Amino acid sequence: MLVIVAPGQGAQTPGFLQPWLEDQTFAPRFVSLSEASGLDLAHFGTEADAETIRDTRIAQPLLVATGLAAFELLDAADVGAVSGHSVGELAAAAAAGAITAEEAMVLVRERGIAMAEAAAATPTGMTAVLGGDRTEVLAALEKHGLTPANDNGPGQIVAAGTREQLEALAEEPPAKARLTPLSVAGAFHTEHMAPAVGHLEKLAADVSPRDPATAVISNRDGEVVRDGAEVLSRIVGQIANPVRWDLCMETMRDVGVTGILELPPAGVLTGIAKRNLKGVETFALKTPDQLDDARAFCAKHAGAVLPHDSEGASS
Repeated sequence: MLVIVAPGQGAQTPGFLQPWLEDQTFAPRFVSLSEASGLDLAHFGTEADAETIRDTRIAQPLLVATGLAAFELLDAADVGAVSGHSVGELAAAAAAGAITAEEAMVLVRERGIAMAEAAAATPTGMTAVLGGDRTEVLAALEKHGLTPANDNGPGQIVAAGTREQLEALAEEPPAKARLTPLSVAGAFHTEHMAPAVGHLEKLAADVSPRDPATAVISNRDGEVVRDGAEVLSRIVGQIANPVRWDLCMETMRDVGVTGILELPPAGVLTGIAKRNLKGVETFALKTPDQLDDARAFCAKHAGAVLPHDSEGASS
């Protein structure tokens, strides 16, 4: 069984798009998606520096457009499921057919703007907490009023909250845990993003989602979702709720996934999978010269799809 995953914000690096735009099939599709976003994403993916593409309003559309254009080149059949980390869920939803690629680009543009505005309202941030006992880590976050905004599996939790809360955690870290402040604009996937949810809800009301052709594994709880309206509703609400990538991986393990392909800019999610899903093959699609191998990987693992009566599935 094959699962195709789309990375979240932070996966982008300066110039990562350059080799992709040299591909004569990828380039025109990417340009059309860029136009749908109203941004010059080709410039940001090739010439802009790290600080510029760290901007939520730029990073999010850039990631979704890249992932979708690359997904279309794979021409993958019989995909078991798709999933995306945080903003990657919009790419996954479009890849699954729940929304169109153009709808995804409009939504991600507004998502990035709304989240940036919400982040500007209060000084907030995020810190990766690596290692330590899970129970002790979660207890430390609760003590300081922080949210485990990203749960990426054992020893990989991202704390989010106000700057003061994060500073208090840094002064009193959990035992045997290493803290790494992240260069992000604010406390994503927490209550601080509630204003962004309201904005996206209004936009989503004008979208007519379709039931996805491929099952979607949701960040909310790792459930398999097959109803288009539910896919879109979960993506909107996820802005202010933790990303449970640990539960997404549990679902992948439970349903018997054998191969995970990560769309560009790839590496983060396949790295997490290697540590947590032993025995599952991974493919990080980083450059277009890997496309033939990526198609072969998809063909090798494609075939089994999640039945409609999968345990835990949402219909």
